[in-house]
Amino acid sequence: MFGEKPKCTICGKEIKGEEVVYIKMRYPKRKGMTEIKAYLNNEGSFMCEDCFQQKSN
Repeated sequence: MFGEKPKCTICGKEIKGEEVVYIKMRYPKRKGMTEIKAYLNNEGSFMCEDCFQQKSN
């Protein structure tokens, strides 16, 4: 799991840098500073823009 690239939960496509993504996650209880990419990988479910557009229609 360590070092794995994030993937779309619908189609399995690898998420690349600068790509638009949608993330489903719970709002955190605590406040503070954290490394955002690590937090999103641990707490979020990624969806690529194409899958999000299809799901919205």
